[in-house]
Amino acid sequence: MVNEMMKLKIKKGDIVQVIAGNDKGVSGRVLEVYPKKMRVLVEGVSIRKKHERPSQRNQQGGIVSKEMPIHYSNVLLQDSDKNPTRVGIKFEDKGGKKESVRYAKTNDKQV
Repeated sequence: MVNEMMKLKIKKGDIVQVIAGNDKGVSGRVLEVYPKKMRVLVEGVSIRKKHERPSQRNQQGGIVSKEMPIHYSNVLLQDSDKNPTRVGIKFEDKGGKKESVRYAKTNDKQV
């Protein structure tokens, strides 16, 4: 079984590109990360129709389009050149402390 709380290298607010599935090639911003399920919610990707009953928030009810989470292995972070890239972690000295910094493997720039 997968580790309960695996640390994912993709964070909320990152721009990612889908590399597999129906939305292959589409890029969007990460809205939410679910580390326990190893899934990410990407803006404008994996849109599904859901039937909703009337409620306080949605008085009308009916069929609503909403984004669904996809597995994080199906997305790659975009680097500064808008290319999909894997993410590495470097440790840099900042004021005597070592801090971890994410960087793009394609162009070695900080993400």
